[in-house]
Amino acid sequence: MTTTLITGANRSLGLETARRLIEAGHTVYAGMRDPASGDAARSLGAEVVALDVTDEASVTAALSALPELDVLVNNAGILGTSYGVDDLDAERMLQVLDTNVLGIVRVTQAALPLLRRSANPVVVNVASGVGWPRFLVTEGRDEYPVPMIPYPASKAAVIALTVQYAKNLPAFRINVSDPGYTATDFNGHGGHQTVTEGTDATVALALVGPDGPTGEFHDRTGRIDY
Repeated sequence: MTTTLITGANRSLGLETARRLIEAGHTVYAGMRDPASGDAARSLGAEVVALDVTDEASVTAALSALPELDVLVNNAGILGTSYGVDDLDAERMLQVLDTNVLGIVRVTQAALPLLRRSANPVVVNVASGVGWPRFLVTEGRDEYPVPMIPYPASKAAVIALTVQYAKNLPAFRINVSDPGYTATDFNGHGGHQTVTEGTDATVALALVGPDGPTGEFHDRTGRIDY
């Protein structure tokens, strides 16, 4: 049995990822800041774990409670409260980076001892096309009109840290996914993809075997070239 931890798994993309991986036969631990919000995950058959990616003690406690771990899906993220230059300051930038980037580092580092005991350790980091500069400057792309700075910058960092983790851990399969413009709470459900479509890349990367790709950036159509 494959054991999987998903952060931010109480709703939207995280919850749908949990549903699909449970359907694929995984034992899923659904990490979330408030376990009281986990009824939907519980109804799917997931084990709910209190996990706040911004709190080192919470991360340590959550990982210590797991008996084993094969797959880590770093899905938790926030949009932030800055949408342009005029409302941007260092504190708002730091808030987004703390969750979206440092949160991945906290959880991944805490998960390494368990993952190293797995026969097929897999990590999937959920990023976004807005973290890919080529998409931000290509007219016609969904990402092109986005004016905000913290969220795209954080997702660019997620893509880079994924590549570097993969280089440092060659026995792992470590990749990064772009959900695409998906209808979630992030965008007032204005995205043109369903949450199932938005989890296609994440789920596919969570299911890779020992000979699968590593250090790659994928959307639901496949690899995005660097």
